[in-house]
Amino acid sequence: MRLTGPRPPSRSARPRLPRSWRGRRVFTGSVLAAFGGVSAVVQFAGQLFPGVVSRPGPVLAASVALCLAWGLVRARPQAAVRQEFGRPGMTVVVEEGDLFDQPGHLVVGFTDTFDTLVDDGVVINDGSVQGQLLARRYAGDAGRLDAELAAALAGVAPVAWESPRDKPRGKRARYPIGTVAVLGTRPDLVFGVAYSRMGNDCVASSGVEDLWLGLGRLWDAVRRHGQLERLTMPLTGAGLARLHDLDEDSLLRLILLSFVVHSWERRVCRELRVVVRPGELGRIDLPETGAFLAGLAAGARRHT
Repeated sequence: MRLTGPRPPSRSARPRLPRSWRGRRVFTGSVLAAFGGVSAVVQFAGQLFPGVVSRPGPVLAASVALCLAWGLVRARPQAAVRQEFGRPGMTVVVEEGDLFDQPGHLVVGFTDTFDTLVDDGVVINDGSVQGQLLARRYAGDAGRLDAELAAALAGVAPVAWESPRDKPRGKRARYPIGTVAVLGTRPDLVFGVAYSRMGNDCVASSGVEDLWLGLGRLWDAVRRHGQLERLTMPLTGAGLARLHDLDEDSLLRLILLSFVVHSWERRVCRELRVVVRPGELGRIDLPETGAFLAGLAAGARRHT
């Protein structure tokens, strides 16, 4: 038997207090500011129309409800930031989403050994961006991915070789930090950039200088091979590379600054899209990111 009638609101449809500390800060500040404004209006109205505040209970309840609603609206998480640059004619987008659902070229971070082994979960975690690359772009065919990597790295001389005793798992040739392997075919190239070092214990590590160098080499490779087409990348450095020097906010700004600075010299692509995972979005202040991008765009206009 099917019952008809109004359904209670679902959990997702009910207003919820913000979970992040930034959201709570914005919520609290907005409520207090709104309450001050509403109080001033009520006092002013009470002097002109004494009958309006003859029943303070309903007026207070309505004021509190209005202030809370305003706080929730102000603290609602922002889903995306988009900034147009007149110089050199490009767009930068930061948004939440699925990296592998995006069209166009893709950036994936690698270690200096370009390891791909995910079978035991020790060398490469299957939940990482690199693990997802193997599963979703190569249908789990590690042999095909390794063959493309070998072809892409054929012209790059390794800087060191590990012995089987020192590194029993994974690959043993080490390439310079900043090496970029261009995989696949247009319009869906994969730019695999080595910005971290794989330890012989299969623990990756990186630093700010390594990431900055890797980003610079990445933009050069995209400029040479991407034909200005759309480029999508994750919040590179926020995963298992153990780049602890920067939080997500600072890491994102470093990536954006590197891209914009290199684009001022010579355009890299028409659109860069940084796609963050849902779990990362709560640790990023998107309004501040938008203001940061707007400042970079304004700086570009001043120097035109």
